[in-house]
Amino acid sequence: MAELTATPVLAEEVLLGLLLPFWQLVIGAFVLVVLVLSIGRLARRGPSRMTTALLVTAAAIVGLATIGVLLQD
Repeated sequence: MAELTATPVLAEEVLLGLLLPFWQLVIGAFVLVVLVLSIGRLARRGPSRMTTALLVTAAAIVGLATIGVLLQD
């Protein structure tokens, strides 16, 4: 007789699958809070620091986009 080798579905994997979107939401919320706090701190430091931060951020975005395009299949 042929033996069936089916992989059983574990309850732990199902539970983790249900919790995964929740943890992504929690991480996203923490990132958003830190982002808002850092923008507030930069704004209090003055326009010159804010301009420098925006230029550094823009350069990082352009760099990451360039790397993404170059490494794209």
